[in-house]
Amino acid sequence: MSTVQAEIEIDAPIEKVWETVMDPHRLGDWVTIHKSVENVSRIPLRRGATMDQAMSVVGITFHVHWRLTEVTKPTEARWEGGGPAHSDALIHYRLAPTDSGGTRFRYTNEFHPPGGRLGSLAGRFIVGATSEREATRSLARLKQLLERHS
Repeated sequence: MSTVQAEIEIDAPIEKVWETVMDPHRLGDWVTIHKSVENVSRIPLRRGATMDQAMSVVGITFHVHWRLTEVTKPTEARWEGGGPAHSDALIHYRLAPTDSGGTRFRYTNEFHPPGGRLGSLAGRFIVGATSEREATRSLARLKQLLERHS
């Protein structure tokens, strides 16, 4: 298993951050590895909602079927995904208002590659540093997007 955590403070109200991160059609605006999204459940998303996302990491495009398993508007969302070759992932968003009226956004991604222990080792080696770098870049893009439009 490979776990990536990233956190950022955004000078935008929690409701605006929530609205942006919970709109699958806005993923391309801030998620650096995002390619496309299809088959999105009705918006606003509720527990049980699904979507199919194409992403690209280290030049390899792959598809993940996501299900929203927990949602507490506007503070928490948990997505569970199934990817190629029986890999799976979990994405957890946690939002909290700051004293200054902004939002602290914490992103966690757990990736479970196929292939047991060997697959996990390879996943950490191949994807680990890239995932952390891209998570940090994605949150920086989200911050820029929301602060520019505030």
